[in-house]
Amino acid sequence: MASPLPHTPDGRYFIVRGRLWRLSNPTLPAATRDALVAELMSARRDVGARKRAGNADGLRKARARVDCAKRALGERGPVWWTDGAPDLNRMLVKNTPYAAWFDELSAS
Repeated sequence: MASPLPHTPDGRYFIVRGRLWRLSNPTLPAATRDALVAELMSARRDVGARKRAGNADGLRKARARVDCAKRALGERGPVWWTDGAPDLNRMLVKNTPYAAWFDELSAS
């Protein structure tokens, strides 16, 4: 299934409401990626359950699980690419080197 969200030409980010969000490391083996995504989804469900229950300690632990899974996927923490390019995660596209590409994409 193709993503309806645009991905930068280098495959590092997807864009939501004009903001860059780092994609997972594409070199992860499929089984590893699948296991990490399953853990991430489980942790996110746990965040919601802990919020609804008003369990502050459990909420902290669930959020830590989300962070751990996202780091293992390469969506947070050190970048997974090796060319020395900076991390532009969460930046507005218009303030990055992708601005012209995104303007052209939006115009078509």
